[in-house]
Amino acid sequence: MTYEQFKERYNITLNKQQEEAVCTVDGPVLLLAVPGSGKTTVLVSRLGYMIYGKGIRPQQILTVTYTVAATRDMKERFISMFGEEYARQLEFRTINGISQKILQYFAECNHTTVYDVADKEAAELIKQTFHEVTGNFATESDLKDLQTGITYAKNMRLDLNEIQKMEEKIPNFREIFQKYNKELKKRHMIDYDDQIVYALRILEQYPQVLRYFQQKYTYICVDEAQDTSKIQHDMIALLASSANNLFMVGDEDQSIYGFRAAYPQVLSSFEKTHPGAAVLFMELNYRSGSEIVEAADRFIQKNKNRHKKNVRPTREEKGSVRKIPVKNRGNQYYYLAKVAEECDKETAVLYRNHESALPLIDILERRGIPYRIRNHDTTFFSHPVVRDICDFISLAQNPWDGEIFLKIYYKMGAGISKAQAMYAIDHHVGQGALLETLLEEADVSSYTRRQGKALLTHFQNLVHENAGKAIYRIIHFMGYGEYMDDRGMDSGKADILKMLGDQEENLSEFQNRLIQLQQIMSEGTMHRDGNLILSTIHASKGLEYDRVYLADMIDGVLPGVNQTKEPAAYEEERRLFYVGMTRAKNELYVFSFQNGENSPFVTELFSKKKVTSNPATELKAGMRIRHLKFGKGIVQKCEGNTARVEFADGSVRNLAMSVVLGNHMITVEKE
Repeated sequence: MTYEQFKERYNITLNKQQEEAVCTVDGPVLLLAVPGSGKTTVLVSRLGYMIYGKGIRPQQILTVTYTVAATRDMKERFISMFGEEYARQLEFRTINGISQKILQYFAECNHTTVYDVADKEAAELIKQTFHEVTGNFATESDLKDLQTGITYAKNMRLDLNEIQKMEEKIPNFREIFQKYNKELKKRHMIDYDDQIVYALRILEQYPQVLRYFQQKYTYICVDEAQDTSKIQHDMIALLASSANNLFMVGDEDQSIYGFRAAYPQVLSSFEKTHPGAAVLFMELNYRSGSEIVEAADRFIQKNKNRHKKNVRPTREEKGSVRKIPVKNRGNQYYYLAKVAEECDKETAVLYRNHESALPLIDILERRGIPYRIRNHDTTFFSHPVVRDICDFISLAQNPWDGEIFLKIYYKMGAGISKAQAMYAIDHHVGQGALLETLLEEADVSSYTRRQGKALLTHFQNLVHENAGKAIYRIIHFMGYGEYMDDRGMDSGKADILKMLGDQEENLSEFQNRLIQLQQIMSEGTMHRDGNLILSTIHASKGLEYDRVYLADMIDGVLPGVNQTKEPAAYEEERRLFYVGMTRAKNELYVFSFQNGENSPFVTELFSKKKVTSNPATELKAGMRIRHLKFGKGIVQKCEGNTARVEFADGSVRNLAMSVVLGNHMITVEKE
């Protein structure tokens, strides 16, 4: 069956770039698909063409997806387009799914059993190992950091020296990592990352197993290739190395999972790794208005480690990109609460970190305004900064509590030694402040005595203050701000905590509110019909919304790294902002802070654009034109990128010239 027959039979309608991707079946192919370009439709259409047009047996095709949900979605899309005849014979698998199949085959060949995969057991084992190594109990924040670190180390195939370097961010990581893996082996278990590690090891060490899978899958398609890790790419490359029919779909501009070991370098070096490979592009965006698309394209062009390509709009509607100036970060949340009150269409508030939603959730819950939240995360509440500030508050309320005092005495900037802290606890009587005992009887320096007296006054004042003022006092006058700075801790957590504290008149109510918010974040909301959606940018990837607000776009939050010191990480930060922009279909709003906190990305986005060549050189007032959809018309006026056209049916339309000319939607009629 020819492609023409195929598309007629199955009612396939694609543009030229999409058709080229569908028809290029043999050999290594990289398809770079910009946001909103219809990549899933193309991938599924290509599978159909391979089977019905090229006569390839469906059992020969392996399609690798990033998530289990994506495997289901792609299979359902195939059935909706081509029916169920071959759907069951096609294999849609995650990389873990194909890894498990390799492990199972190897076990059957050797009459052994596959190790059980640790799920909840892995988390418990990490907690246990953390306690054995550090003597402390792992918080939710500790656990998340360790799980992410373990995944990163295994997926990047790091050696022990490289793992040792990870201790700069995760203390004791190497020892915890090694003990955790040893304990897994003792229990005859593997974690999800080990599935891939052991499957690749089998393929590398047992040629007969590799040969079996190479012969089984002579065509391999990989979706969301920019999110795939180094070890996953190594496995895919090995499986595809015999037949060499590898089709990778992705976009390095949308690679935002570096912390999970995503390895977009494979895309940028694809031609070198696969000599003679076809590199195809899908650059037409069907999702967003032209103003949004053009702004996003200008923004992402600043990245260097990428294939040269442009996102081009197809929709005639311009859409809008607007800046919302507010005084400070806190005012942004009240603005969004007002938006939520009047929200009559699907609207997403996107942000970098989970805790950015907390002040808004706090206001919405107090006012009873419905909203939905896409992903729940409660690690904020167990973060060291949050725990420390809460400990300061608890000590103010219970100044004789030795357990709390031992947690924070060295974080007060008073030069208190552990021996002096223990002296105060051992000699303390009644319910007076431990600091008083320390200053009255311990042998302390004049500096410690002076600082200690000031701290006593601060602690006494804390209990009578609004919680926000109390937190400000802890950070700026009680030594904790300097402690955070010295250790490079995330002061953004303290800022969020203060904004929450501003809503509470006393410390007890504030502590209760934190518990309530933690429960809300843990359980999620019940407002399933709310038009307002709260989400991290990461969780919004692959989705689209009519209207998008980018919140908390603050220097130090996004970007969260220094361009000079970490250029590669900075490019990923730019990609994250770009992904947030391209979720918007019609309206994109970005907050700008008058107090100078602005992200450089926001400043850049709204800086005065250079005037380049006018895209309207082919259209002038008075021209008679024919539009593919609206028919004949006369150009009344051209201004900037907009042409005002009166059509034969009497309608008058404003057309984005870069769209209609760039996509050959208009021809000029001869006089």
